[in-house]
Amino acid sequence: MPSSSSTGAGLFLLVSLLPTALASDSDHKYQADEQVTLWVNKVGPYNNPQEIYNYYSLPFCRPSQNDVHKWGGLGEVLVGNELIDSDIPITFLKNVDRNVICQLELDEAKVKHFIDAIESSYWFEFFMGIINTLIATVGFVGEVHAKNSENGKHVLYTHKNIVVKYNKDQIIHVNLTQDNPRPLEAGRTVDLTYSVQWISTNITFPRRFDAYLDNPFFKHQIHWFSIFNLFMMVIFLTGLVSMILMRTLINDRAKYAREDDDLESLEREVNRESGWKLVHGDVFRPPWSLVRLSAVVGTGEQLAFLVLLVILTAIVGTLYLGYVLHSGADLEF
Repeated sequence: MPSSSSTGAGLFLLVSLLPTALASDSDHKYQADEQVTLWVNKVGPYNNPQEIYNYYSLPFCRPSQNDVHKWGGLGEVLVGNELIDSDIPITFLKNVDRNVICQLELDEAKVKHFIDAIESSYWFEFFMGIINTLIATVGFVGEVHAKNSENGKHVLYTHKNIVVKYNKDQIIHVNLTQDNPRPLEAGRTVDLTYSVQWISTNITFPRRFDAYLDNPFFKHQIHWFSIFNLFMMVIFLTGLVSMILMRTLINDRAKYAREDDDLESLEREVNRESGWKLVHGDVFRPPWSLVRLSAVVGTGEQLAFLVLLVILTAIVGTLYLGYVLHSGADLEF
């Protein structure tokens, strides 16, 4: 009767001989006529990035009531990312002239909701692709026209034109433009439409974010005057405290070094002392757990040095923007 070890070895050998398919979500390659998912993420006022809501918190019509959600890690949840499948049919390399997503029937509540969002400059965020290779694009809900405009004061963008750049079988870039504004009037029905255009590009998939990692794109102005002002203030306060301490220590040293004082008078002076001079015995006593204290202090110094190094690296502009490459944040209006 064969042993269990020989049986396990045989199964392992059989599995190892099976053909393997190596696939990775980080470099997904599409096939012809493969469905590409367009995810809706969040909306919120442009001037307040911390105030964000779910995309369907606005009264957009939903193609399906059975939403497919995709959640990221804890960091994605904390920044308010909640991906929901839009159910908008998009096929790889297949252009779409103009298709209707749904018909939106406007009532008083919806009109008021949209008007509040437009006046607050609400923007939304879309993602295209699969998780770990998501390409983002953003746009505004609508705009405010002049009062004497033919389209009315508040208009809602009803058409979304999606331009997708691809290299062979991989998506490189996504851009969203909107048009066909319609006035917000209660009792009116508007068609929400979309179009898709696929454009070939020579940019390779690993180099798709190089244009956004250039210095001009992430250029930040360093306030050298504020840094110099803070530095001088620190030096001034340090010098002031040092002068006070030195004056106190010099007076004490002169008092103890007086040659005309006898031992009895010196003892009386010591007995009258108060404040920090009375704790000299505790100050110079070794701590209870010297090794543990040394380890904690050493770890703190290492972390402080690491934080300082990261800050200096970010200032000189050599910090690699890993978040951009990880999330695929390609912001375009």
